[in-house]
Amino acid sequence: MTEYRRILLDGYPVQVVRRGEELIAPDGRVVAISDAHHLPPAEPTKIIAVHLNYDSRTKEFMTKLPPAPTYFMKPVTALNSHNGAVVRPDGCKWLNYEGEIVIVIGKTCRNISPEEAGDYIAGYSVGNDFGLHDFRDTDAGSMLRVKGSDTLAPVGPGLVTDWDFRNKTIRTYVNGEVRQEDNTDNMEWNMHYLVADIARTITLLPGDMLYSGTPANSRPVFPGDVVEVEVEGLGRLTNRIVVGPTGIRADVGAQPTESEEVISTALGGDWEFRGIRTPSKDLYPSTVEEK
Repeated sequence: MTEYRRILLDGYPVQVVRRGEELIAPDGRVVAISDAHHLPPAEPTKIIAVHLNYDSRTKEFMTKLPPAPTYFMKPVTALNSHNGAVVRPDGCKWLNYEGEIVIVIGKTCRNISPEEAGDYIAGYSVGNDFGLHDFRDTDAGSMLRVKGSDTLAPVGPGLVTDWDFRNKTIRTYVNGEVRQEDNTDNMEWNMHYLVADIARTITLLPGDMLYSGTPANSRPVFPGDVVEVEVEGLGRLTNRIVVGPTGIRADVGAQPTESEEVISTALGGDWEFRGIRTPSKDLYPSTVEEK
């Protein structure tokens, strides 16, 4: 396996190769990982995500998987990087993490079989499919603002080639505590199937990204929280939650809501509505007081 990363090196985006705790540029310059300014590991033309895939998540929502995967898209403007700040707009409350594995396409891909899909995959990375559930009532069909608001698609730290996705552990940490844990063998549809399924009707281009689903226990996080997603063999993606400097404009469009569906989804889908109007700090502790 080889791990590539994209960093800013003296203000210029450069692809580097990881060697231990150092990153090696094509011209020989060496940067310590701890000193690197990371960029997303690829430049996609589109970001696609599957709704449900892990058995634990399906059971949590007390539902059944459809006969085939269903998807939504995240705008490329949502793309974020390792150590990037994830912005929860001022006035919103229901920002959830979703640790995932991201498939990165390596060459133009259209109308292929699952058995051929591996030849079209450049490698894999770690992702966090953050969701701003305050907009679930208005964007439930498209998930546009729920999953597509700026900064809600961190990917990184690197791109790992020749990684075998079978029987790998995925974990999400909040302030050092494990909140999600599962194994890729518990996915209904594997990486090759997802790529082939999308490529039946949509041409995938080099750099395009597919988020492959999250396990159970996606929950709200708060400003100041540090969220990390770790995948066996792919590394650990780290992001900090911050409050946006401005709120959602009130003079246009639907406003953030706290309906039964919003709260139930944010708290895992299996919660009965109990009139909860703010995320409970007892259930979801944070080292930072809610603002």
